[in-house]
Formats: sequence, C-alpha cells, structure tokens
Amino acid sequence: MQECRIAAQDLACRRGDRLLFARLGFALGPGEALQLGGANGIGKSSLIRILAGLLAPYAGTVERAGAIALVDERPALDPHLPLGQALAFWQRLDGPADFQAARLGIAALMDIPVRYLSTGQKKRAALARLIGQGAPIWLLDEPLNGLDAKGTALVETLVAEHCTEGGIAVIASHQPFTLAGMTRIELSDFLPSPSGKGLS
Repeated sequence: MQECRIAAQDLACRRGDRLLFARLGFALGPGEALQLGGANGIGKSSLIRILAGLLAPYAGTVERAGAIALVDERPALDPHLPLGQALAFWQRLDGPADFQAARLGIAALMDIPVRYLSTGQKKRAALARLIGQGAPIWLLDEPLNGLDAKGTALVETLVAEHCTEGGIAVIASHQPFTLAGMTRIELSDFLPSPSGKGLS
C-alpha cells in the first residue's frame, strides 16, 4: 500500500451563520484510525467532507498524502443499473479489483437494480466499491447505519485489516465502533466560543 498521511490543523467549519467547530487538529499516519464522535448536527459529516476535499474549511488546513476513498449516505452507484453493472462502471475507472462481494453478502444481488436494494444492502455495496478503489485513506461517514450486528462486525473487521495493511481510517459515527488502538475525538470538545474570537 502506498505511503499515506492525513493531517488537519486549526480547522473550523461554518454552516450558514453557525460555527460548528473550531481549532480542531489531528495527524494520522499508516496503520492509524480515528473516530469522530458527537451528537447529530455537530459537524461530523461536514468534517469528513472537508477531509475529502469536497467542502472548504472556514479556517485551517488539511494535508493529504495518498488517495482517498469515501463512504457516506450516498452509495455513488447508479440507482437504475443492476448492482453488478454499477460496480463494473467504477471498476473501469479504478482498475481491476476484488470487490469481495461474497464476503460482503452481495454476490447474489448483482442482477438487482441498485434502487431496489435495502439500506443495509446499499451500504454493503458501497463498501465493495470502497475496497475496489484500493485507496490507502478511508473516510467513513456513519458506516454502521442500516447494518445488523453481523454487518457491523464485518465493517469493524474490514477497517482493522485495512489499518493492519498500513492504511488510514477516519470514522464519523455516533455508534460504538470497536477497533484496537483507535483514537477518538469528540467534536463537542471543539465548540467555538460564543463570540467566535480567535478565528481569522
């Protein structure tokens, strides 16, 4: 796996007139994982999007080394295509890869249009695409939503294997996530001051 690193320094995020968090920072290298915790609406998804480069921070910087793969509430699979064809589209862009369809429990779903899959099945399909990208940095936004206990354990195992192989994982989740050695940031610890002073 290629060398990877992701670091944030003095990050702040603003949504409308509301400052969600400020002065947030961390640095992750190969084999490390971070869980972002906090109540709904506190900014976990916004932070994931900032780390992915999809949203500009209100303040601060993000440094990345290595390709990034993102899983969020949108599976990025054409809802009108059968799952097999939807995954094949990305395979043509990402290169040949093992989606681990059997392990993810979606091997029997390849002829079913994505729009007919359940929430849990769509999440498993998104994870297949994640694996197929072969990116060293995984950004996972609520990866356990819609999964049963068996699916939750599988995601935890996949992330553990990814980190063991030298990858990085950032997990935004309000649910418990079991991973040895993972650090945790509570976004409530980075609430801005009422005046917002100190940001520029």
